[in-house]
Amino acid sequence: MTVLQRYFASSIAQAVAFCLLALLGLAAFFDLTGELPDVGKGGYGIQHAFLYVALLLPERIYRVLPVAALIGTIYTMAQFASSSEFTIMRAAGMSTRRAAGMLFRVGVVIVAVAYILGELVVPRTAPVAEKVKMSVKGAAVAAEFRSGLWTKDIIKSNGLSGDVQGSRFFNVREARPDGNLSGVTLYEFDNSFRMRLLIQAKTATFQGNSVWRLYDVTETRFSNPGLAASGGVATAANHFGQETSMIETVKVETRDFVSEITPKILQVSRRDPERMSANELAVYTRHLAENKQETDRFKIAFWKKMIDPLAIFVLMALALPFAYLHTRSGGVSLKIFIGVMIGVSFMLVNTLFSHIGLLSTWPPIMTAAAPSIVYLMLAIGALYWMERH
Repeated sequence: MTVLQRYFASSIAQAVAFCLLALLGLAAFFDLTGELPDVGKGGYGIQHAFLYVALLLPERIYRVLPVAALIGTIYTMAQFASSSEFTIMRAAGMSTRRAAGMLFRVGVVIVAVAYILGELVVPRTAPVAEKVKMSVKGAAVAAEFRSGLWTKDIIKSNGLSGDVQGSRFFNVREARPDGNLSGVTLYEFDNSFRMRLLIQAKTATFQGNSVWRLYDVTETRFSNPGLAASGGVATAANHFGQETSMIETVKVETRDFVSEITPKILQVSRRDPERMSANELAVYTRHLAENKQETDRFKIAFWKKMIDPLAIFVLMALALPFAYLHTRSGGVSLKIFIGVMIGVSFMLVNTLFSHIGLLSTWPPIMTAAAPSIVYLMLAIGALYWMERH
Protein backbone atom coordinates (compact mmCIF):
# COMPACT_ATOMS: atom_id res chain seq x y z
CA MET A 1 0.00 0.00 0.00
CA THR A 2 1.42 3.37 -1.05
CA VAL A 3 1.68 6.40 1.21
CA LEU A 4 -1.06 8.13 -0.79
CA GLN A 5 -3.36 5.10 -0.46
CA ARG A 6 -2.80 5.00 3.31
CA TYR A 7 -3.48 8.71 3.53
CA PHE A 8 -6.72 8.32 1.57
CA ALA A 9 -7.81 5.34 3.65
CA SER A 10 -7.06 6.87 7.06
CA SER A 11 -8.72 10.20 6.19
CA ILE A 12 -11.88 8.54 4.86
CA ALA A 13 -12.01 5.99 7.70
CA GLN A 14 -11.88 8.71 10.36
CA ALA A 15 -14.56 10.78 8.63
CA VAL A 16 -16.84 7.78 8.06
CA ALA A 17 -16.45 6.65 11.69
CA PHE A 18 -17.34 10.13 12.95
CA CYS A 19 -20.43 10.33 10.70
CA LEU A 20 -21.45 6.82 11.69
CA LEU A 21 -21.29 7.66 15.39
CA ALA A 22 -23.34 10.82 14.84
CA LEU A 23 -26.03 9.04 12.82
CA LEU A 24 -26.05 6.09 15.20
CA GLY A 25 -26.50 8.34 18.21
CA LEU A 26 -29.42 10.07 16.51
CA ALA A 27 -31.06 6.75 15.60
CA ALA A 28 -30.57 5.36 19.13
CA PHE A 29 -32.09 8.51 20.63
CA PHE A 30 -35.24 8.13 18.51
CA ASP A 31 -35.43 4.40 19.30
CA LEU A 32 -35.20 5.09 23.04
CA THR A 33 -37.79 7.85 22.78
CA GLY A 34 -40.12 5.40 21.06
CA GLU A 35 -39.69 2.87 23.89
CA LEU A 36 -40.40 5.28 26.75
CA PRO A 37 -44.23 4.95 26.52
CA ASP A 38 -43.87 1.19 27.20
CA VAL A 39 -41.69 1.66 30.29
CA GLY A 40 -43.55 0.52 33.42
CA LYS A 41 -45.91 -1.81 31.58
CA GLY A 42 -45.73 -5.48 32.58
CA GLY A 43 -42.35 -5.19 34.28
CA TYR A 44 -40.75 -3.41 31.32
CA GLY A 45 -38.28 -1.04 32.97
CA ILE A 46 -35.91 1.62 31.69
CA GLN A 47 -33.03 -0.88 31.84
CA HIS A 48 -34.93 -3.17 29.46
CA ALA A 49 -35.53 -0.24 27.11
CA PHE A 50 -31.78 0.48 27.05
CA LEU A 51 -31.05 -3.21 26.43
CA TYR A 52 -33.60 -3.31 23.60
CA VAL A 53 -32.08 -0.24 21.95
CA ALA A 54 -28.57 -1.65 22.38
CA LEU A 55 -29.55 -4.91 20.67
CA LEU A 56 -30.94 -2.93 17.76
CA LEU A 57 -27.69 -1.00 17.24
CA PRO A 58 -26.23 -3.49 14.69
CA GLU A 59 -29.35 -3.07 12.56
CA ARG A 60 -29.08 0.72 12.79
CA ILE A 61 -25.40 0.56 11.79
CA TYR A 62 -26.33 -1.58 8.79
CA ARG A 63 -28.98 0.91 7.67
CA VAL A 64 -26.98 4.14 8.09
CA LEU A 65 -23.59 2.79 6.96
CA PRO A 66 -24.09 3.73 3.25
CA VAL A 67 -25.07 7.30 4.17
CA ALA A 68 -22.16 7.55 6.62
CA ALA A 69 -19.79 6.35 3.88
CA LEU A 70 -21.18 8.97 1.50
CA ILE A 71 -20.99 11.89 3.95
CA GLY A 72 -17.59 10.86 5.29
CA THR A 73 -16.12 10.56 1.80
CA ILE A 74 -17.63 13.90 0.72
CA TYR A 75 -16.16 15.55 3.81
CA THR A 76 -12.71 14.11 3.03
CA MET A 77 -12.87 15.10 -0.63
CA ALA A 78 -14.07 18.60 0.27
CA GLN A 79 -11.19 18.96 2.73
CA PHE A 80 -8.73 17.89 0.04
CA ALA A 81 -10.22 20.48 -2.33
CA SER A 82 -10.26 23.33 0.20
CA SER A 83 -6.58 22.78 1.11
CA SER A 84 -5.63 22.25 -2.57
CA GLU A 85 -4.26 18.81 -1.69
CA PHE A 86 -6.25 17.17 -4.45
CA THR A 87 -4.91 19.70 -6.96
CA ILE A 88 -1.38 18.83 -5.92
CA MET A 89 -2.17 15.11 -6.22
CA ARG A 90 -3.46 15.62 -9.74
CA ALA A 91 -0.43 17.73 -10.66
CA ALA A 92 1.76 14.87 -9.40
CA GLY A 93 0.14 12.59 -11.95
CA MET A 94 -2.85 11.05 -10.12
CA SER A 95 -5.64 10.43 -12.62
CA THR A 96 -9.36 10.21 -11.92
CA ARG A 97 -9.21 6.47 -12.55
CA ARG A 98 -6.50 6.04 -9.91
CA ALA A 99 -8.43 8.15 -7.42
CA ALA A 100 -11.52 6.04 -8.06
CA GLY A 101 -9.42 2.89 -7.58
CA MET A 102 -8.20 4.11 -4.19
CA LEU A 103 -11.78 4.88 -3.14
CA PHE A 104 -12.81 1.41 -4.32
CA ARG A 105 -10.20 -0.28 -2.12
CA VAL A 106 -11.41 1.69 0.89
CA GLY A 107 -14.99 0.84 -0.02
CA VAL A 108 -14.24 -2.90 -0.09
CA VAL A 109 -13.67 -2.85 3.67
CA ILE A 110 -16.88 -0.91 4.35
CA VAL A 111 -18.89 -3.22 2.07
CA ALA A 112 -17.44 -6.28 3.84
CA VAL A 113 -18.54 -4.82 7.20
CA ALA A 114 -22.04 -4.23 5.77
CA TYR A 115 -22.31 -7.85 4.55
CA ILE A 116 -21.15 -9.21 7.90
CA LEU A 117 -23.71 -7.11 9.73
CA GLY A 118 -26.53 -7.98 7.32
CA GLU A 119 -25.85 -11.70 7.15
CA LEU A 120 -24.45 -12.66 10.53
CA VAL A 121 -25.22 -10.03 13.16
CA VAL A 122 -28.57 -8.33 12.45
CA PRO A 123 -30.55 -11.58 11.83
CA ARG A 124 -29.49 -12.71 15.32
CA THR A 125 -29.65 -9.54 17.39
CA ALA A 126 -32.99 -8.22 16.07
CA PRO A 127 -35.00 -11.36 17.06
CA VAL A 128 -33.24 -11.40 20.45
CA ALA A 129 -34.28 -7.78 20.99
CA GLU A 130 -37.91 -8.59 20.27
CA LYS A 131 -37.77 -11.75 22.38
CA VAL A 132 -36.33 -9.84 25.35
CA LYS A 133 -39.03 -7.20 25.07
CA MET A 134 -41.87 -9.73 24.82
CA SER A 135 -40.48 -11.92 27.60
CA VAL A 136 -40.22 -9.03 30.04
CA LYS A 137 -43.70 -7.79 29.20
CA GLY A 138 -45.06 -11.35 29.45
CA ALA A 139 -46.68 -11.12 26.04
CA ALA A 140 -46.88 -13.47 23.13
CA VAL A 141 -45.13 -12.71 19.90
CA ALA A 142 -47.33 -10.45 17.82
CA ALA A 143 -49.13 -12.19 14.98
CA GLU A 144 -49.88 -10.76 11.56
CA PHE A 145 -53.68 -11.11 11.90
CA ARG A 146 -56.17 -10.90 14.75
CA SER A 147 -56.95 -14.58 14.23
CA GLY A 148 -53.31 -15.45 14.86
CA LEU A 149 -50.38 -16.53 12.76
CA TRP A 150 -51.13 -18.39 9.52
CA THR A 151 -48.89 -20.49 7.32
CA LYS A 152 -49.26 -23.37 4.89
CA ASP A 153 -47.47 -26.56 3.97
CA ILE A 154 -47.95 -29.63 1.79
CA ILE A 155 -49.08 -33.07 3.00
CA LYS A 156 -47.06 -35.90 1.47
CA SER A 157 -47.64 -39.63 1.55
CA ASN A 158 -44.41 -40.40 3.41
CA GLY A 159 -43.81 -37.55 5.80
CA LEU A 160 -41.59 -35.07 3.96
CA SER A 161 -41.28 -37.20 0.84
CA GLY A 162 -43.55 -39.08 -1.50
CA ASP A 163 -46.58 -37.99 -3.49
CA VAL A 164 -48.52 -34.85 -2.57
CA GLN A 165 -51.73 -35.86 -0.78
CA GLY A 166 -53.10 -32.40 -0.06
CA SER A 167 -52.37 -29.20 1.81
CA ARG A 168 -52.45 -28.10 5.42
CA PHE A 169 -53.18 -24.65 6.85
CA PHE A 170 -51.43 -23.99 10.16
CA ASN A 171 -53.05 -21.46 12.52
CA VAL A 172 -51.41 -20.43 15.81
CA ARG A 173 -53.08 -18.06 18.25
CA GLU A 174 -49.94 -17.36 20.26
CA ALA A 175 -46.27 -18.09 19.62
CA ARG A 176 -44.38 -17.73 22.87
CA PRO A 177 -40.80 -16.39 23.06
CA ASP A 178 -39.64 -19.84 24.26
CA GLY A 179 -40.87 -21.41 20.99
CA ASN A 180 -43.98 -23.12 22.44
CA LEU A 181 -47.30 -22.62 20.67
CA SER A 182 -50.81 -22.31 22.08
CA GLY A 183 -54.18 -22.34 20.40
CA VAL A 184 -53.11 -24.50 17.45
CA THR A 185 -55.56 -25.38 14.68
CA LEU A 186 -54.75 -27.48 11.61
CA TYR A 187 -56.98 -27.56 8.53
CA GLU A 188 -56.13 -30.40 6.16
CA PHE A 189 -57.46 -30.53 2.60
CA ASP A 190 -57.11 -33.08 -0.18
CA ASN A 191 -55.90 -32.26 -3.67
CA SER A 192 -59.42 -31.12 -4.62
CA PHE A 193 -59.37 -28.64 -1.69
CA ARG A 194 -62.04 -30.53 0.23
CA MET A 195 -61.57 -30.56 3.99
CA ARG A 196 -60.78 -33.99 5.34
CA LEU A 197 -59.37 -33.31 8.81
CA LEU A 198 -59.62 -30.63 11.48
CA ILE A 199 -57.21 -30.79 14.42
CA GLN A 200 -57.38 -28.46 17.43
CA ALA A 201 -54.84 -28.47 20.25
CA LYS A 202 -54.28 -26.28 23.27
CA THR A 203 -50.48 -26.33 23.02
CA ALA A 204 -47.74 -27.68 20.77
CA THR A 205 -43.98 -28.21 21.04
CA PHE A 206 -41.42 -29.03 18.38
CA GLN A 207 -39.71 -32.38 18.89
CA GLY A 208 -37.10 -32.03 16.15
CA ASN A 209 -36.78 -33.84 12.81
CA SER A 210 -39.86 -31.98 11.48
CA VAL A 211 -42.11 -33.53 14.17
CA TRP A 212 -44.59 -31.49 16.21
CA ARG A 213 -46.30 -32.84 19.34
CA LEU A 214 -49.79 -31.56 20.07
CA TYR A 215 -51.33 -31.67 23.55
CA ASP A 216 -55.02 -31.89 24.56
CA VAL A 217 -56.09 -32.65 21.00
CA THR A 218 -59.54 -32.74 19.43
CA GLU A 219 -59.46 -34.40 16.02
CA THR A 220 -62.42 -34.21 13.65
CA ARG A 221 -62.30 -36.38 10.53
CA PHE A 222 -64.66 -35.84 7.60
CA SER A 223 -65.63 -38.89 5.54
CA ASN A 224 -67.48 -36.75 3.01
CA PRO A 225 -65.21 -33.76 2.53
CA GLY A 226 -67.53 -32.12 0.02
CA LEU A 227 -70.26 -31.47 2.60
CA ALA A 228 -67.77 -30.67 5.34
CA ALA A 229 -66.13 -27.99 3.26
CA SER A 230 -69.50 -26.35 2.64
CA GLY A 231 -70.22 -26.20 6.37
CA GLY A 232 -73.01 -28.81 6.42
CA VAL A 233 -73.29 -31.97 8.49
CA ALA A 234 -72.54 -34.93 6.28
CA THR A 235 -74.79 -37.96 6.65
CA ALA A 236 -75.29 -41.21 4.77
CA ALA A 237 -77.68 -44.19 4.84
CA ASN A 238 -76.57 -47.51 6.32
CA HIS A 239 -77.77 -50.98 5.25
CA PHE A 240 -81.06 -50.50 7.14
CA GLY A 241 -81.80 -47.12 5.58
CA GLN A 242 -80.86 -45.24 8.73
CA GLU A 243 -78.73 -42.12 8.51
CA THR A 244 -75.33 -42.22 10.14
CA SER A 245 -72.99 -39.30 10.70
CA MET A 246 -69.98 -39.00 8.41
CA ILE A 247 -68.13 -36.80 10.90
CA GLU A 248 -65.97 -38.56 13.46
CA THR A 249 -64.56 -36.70 16.47
CA VAL A 250 -61.82 -38.12 18.67
CA LYS A 251 -60.07 -36.61 21.69
CA VAL A 252 -56.55 -37.66 22.64
CA GLU A 253 -53.98 -36.34 25.07
CA THR A 254 -51.13 -36.08 22.55
CA ARG A 255 -50.67 -36.44 18.84
CA ASP A 256 -47.54 -36.18 16.66
CA PHE A 257 -47.49 -35.04 13.06
CA VAL A 258 -44.80 -34.37 10.49
CA SER A 259 -44.67 -30.97 8.81
CA GLU A 260 -42.32 -28.84 6.75
CA ILE A 261 -43.22 -26.00 9.12
CA THR A 262 -40.52 -25.61 11.75
CA PRO A 263 -40.10 -23.05 14.55
CA LYS A 264 -37.56 -21.30 12.33
CA ILE A 265 -40.09 -20.94 9.51
CA LEU A 266 -42.72 -19.71 11.98
CA GLN A 267 -40.21 -17.22 13.32
CA VAL A 268 -39.26 -16.08 9.84
CA SER A 269 -42.88 -15.78 8.70
CA ARG A 270 -43.63 -13.10 11.31
CA ARG A 271 -40.38 -11.17 10.90
CA ASP A 272 -39.67 -8.15 8.77
CA PRO A 273 -37.92 -9.40 5.60
CA GLU A 274 -35.39 -6.57 5.94
CA ARG A 275 -34.21 -8.11 9.24
CA MET A 276 -33.63 -11.53 7.71
CA SER A 277 -30.41 -12.84 6.20
CA ALA A 278 -30.16 -13.72 2.52
CA ASN A 279 -30.04 -17.42 3.45
CA GLU A 280 -33.23 -17.17 5.53
CA LEU A 281 -34.93 -15.29 2.72
CA ALA A 282 -33.89 -17.92 0.19
CA VAL A 283 -35.17 -20.79 2.39
CA TYR A 284 -38.47 -19.09 3.13
CA THR A 285 -38.98 -18.04 -0.49
CA ARG A 286 -38.47 -21.65 -1.56
CA HIS A 287 -41.01 -22.77 1.05
CA LEU A 288 -43.57 -20.24 -0.22
CA ALA A 289 -42.96 -21.23 -3.85
CA GLU A 290 -43.45 -24.93 -3.04
CA ASN A 291 -46.80 -24.04 -1.44
CA LYS A 292 -47.77 -21.79 -4.38
CA GLN A 293 -47.82 -18.62 -2.28
CA GLU A 294 -46.74 -15.10 -3.19
CA THR A 295 -42.97 -14.70 -3.12
CA ASP A 296 -42.27 -11.31 -4.75
CA ARG A 297 -41.88 -9.42 -1.48
CA PHE A 298 -39.27 -11.84 -0.18
CA LYS A 299 -37.46 -12.07 -3.54
CA ILE A 300 -37.11 -8.29 -3.59
CA ALA A 301 -35.83 -8.37 0.00
CA PHE A 302 -33.32 -11.09 -0.97
CA TRP A 303 -31.90 -9.10 -3.87
CA LYS A 304 -31.80 -5.94 -1.78
CA LYS A 305 -29.72 -7.86 0.76
CA MET A 306 -27.32 -8.82 -2.01
CA ILE A 307 -27.18 -5.45 -3.79
CA ASP A 308 -27.68 -2.74 -1.13
CA PRO A 309 -24.19 -3.10 0.43
CA LEU A 310 -22.72 -2.70 -3.06
CA ALA A 311 -24.46 0.68 -3.23
CA ILE A 312 -21.72 1.92 -0.90
CA PHE A 313 -19.37 1.86 -3.91
CA VAL A 314 -21.87 3.96 -5.87
CA LEU A 315 -22.31 6.53 -3.10
CA MET A 316 -18.56 6.84 -2.60
CA ALA A 317 -18.18 7.37 -6.35
CA LEU A 318 -20.73 10.18 -6.06
CA ALA A 319 -18.45 11.81 -3.49
CA LEU A 320 -15.40 11.91 -5.79
CA PRO A 321 -16.56 14.90 -7.92
CA PHE A 322 -16.56 17.05 -4.76
CA ALA A 323 -12.76 16.84 -4.77
CA TYR A 324 -12.77 18.83 -8.02
CA LEU A 325 -14.77 21.69 -6.49
CA HIS A 326 -12.62 24.42 -5.03
CA THR A 327 -13.55 26.55 -2.03
CA ARG A 328 -15.08 29.18 -4.26
CA SER A 329 -17.65 26.60 -5.32
CA GLY A 330 -18.94 26.40 -1.76
CA GLY A 331 -17.59 25.67 1.70
CA VAL A 332 -17.19 22.28 3.30
CA SER A 333 -20.44 22.66 5.24
CA LEU A 334 -22.42 23.26 2.04
CA LYS A 335 -20.90 20.17 0.41
CA ILE A 336 -21.72 18.07 3.48
CA PHE A 337 -25.29 19.35 3.35
CA ILE A 338 -25.48 18.33 -0.32
CA GLY A 339 -24.09 14.93 0.64
CA VAL A 340 -26.78 14.49 3.30
CA MET A 341 -29.46 15.36 0.74
CA ILE A 342 -27.99 12.85 -1.73
CA GLY A 343 -27.94 10.14 0.95
CA VAL A 344 -31.52 10.85 2.04
CA SER A 345 -32.70 10.90 -1.57
CA PHE A 346 -31.01 7.55 -2.22
CA MET A 347 -32.75 5.95 0.77
CA LEU A 348 -36.11 7.38 -0.32
CA VAL A 349 -35.67 6.27 -3.93
CA ASN A 350 -34.54 2.82 -2.80
CA THR A 351 -37.64 2.41 -0.64
CA LEU A 352 -39.89 3.85 -3.35
CA PHE A 353 -38.58 1.44 -5.98
CA SER A 354 -39.22 -1.49 -3.62
CA HIS A 355 -42.90 -0.57 -3.30
CA ILE A 356 -43.35 0.33 -6.97
CA GLY A 357 -41.63 -2.88 -8.06
CA LEU A 358 -43.88 -4.95 -5.79
CA LEU A 359 -47.04 -3.25 -7.07
CA SER A 360 -45.95 -3.33 -10.71
CA THR A 361 -44.59 -6.91 -10.53
CA TRP A 362 -41.19 -5.86 -11.84
CA PRO A 363 -38.45 -8.51 -11.80
CA PRO A 364 -37.09 -8.55 -8.21
CA ILE A 365 -33.46 -8.15 -9.27
CA MET A 366 -34.33 -5.09 -11.37
CA THR A 367 -36.33 -3.59 -8.51
CA ALA A 368 -33.39 -3.97 -6.13
CA ALA A 369 -30.70 -2.84 -8.57
CA ALA A 370 -32.45 0.08 -10.30
CA PRO A 371 -31.69 2.79 -7.65
CA SER A 372 -27.99 1.89 -7.56
CA ILE A 373 -27.80 1.92 -11.36
CA VAL A 374 -29.47 5.35 -11.52
CA TYR A 375 -27.08 6.86 -8.97
CA LEU A 376 -24.10 5.17 -10.63
CA MET A 377 -25.04 6.91 -13.89
CA LEU A 378 -25.22 10.20 -11.97
CA ALA A 379 -21.74 9.61 -10.52
CA ILE A 380 -20.26 8.79 -13.94
CA GLY A 381 -21.96 11.84 -15.46
CA ALA A 382 -20.70 14.13 -12.69
CA LEU A 383 -17.11 12.88 -13.06
CA TYR A 384 -17.27 13.27 -16.83
CA TRP A 385 -18.58 16.84 -16.49
CA MET A 386 -15.89 17.75 -13.93
CA GLU A 387 -13.09 16.46 -16.14
CA ARG A 388 -14.44 18.34 -19.17
CA HIS A 389 -14.76 21.60 -17.25
